[in-house]
Amino acid sequence: MWTAIVILLIAWAVLAVVGLVFEGLLWLAVIGIILFLGTLIVGILRQRVRRGA
Repeated sequence: MWTAIVILLIAWAVLAVVGLVFEGLLWLAVIGIILFLGTLIVGILRQRVRRGA
């Protein structure tokens, strides 16, 4: 499970960097940052639920 989350986090980080490097793709940076944060939050919540159960 963590492997998939780490791969997604890396992919979203790359999208954000590409979006920031190319000015015309600023929307890509915004989407990458939002997806990065969403994936991070989901991963943390799933870990807490698994430990609590």
